[in-house]
Amino acid sequence: MELKLKHNGKWQKRLVRLPEFGMGYQIVDITLKDTRIIKKVIVCNAESVYLPAGYENIYEKDIVKIEISS
Repeated sequence: MELKLKHNGKWQKRLVRLPEFGMGYQIVDITLKDTRIIKKVIVCNAESVYLPAGYENIYEKDIVKIEISS
């Protein structure tokens, strides 16, 4: 599922400051309010978040932390 981040919103601004893995994309870990962590999520151009199956009902407001995947 693709989650589009709000233009110039909190998370898009955060992603712009993080390093890229390649041209226009990042691989991140996303921590949710319910403490689940979604690992190795692909983000393109700091706006399109490609969530894996099982996370269809995740919204931008559910995110508490985004960091580069280790």
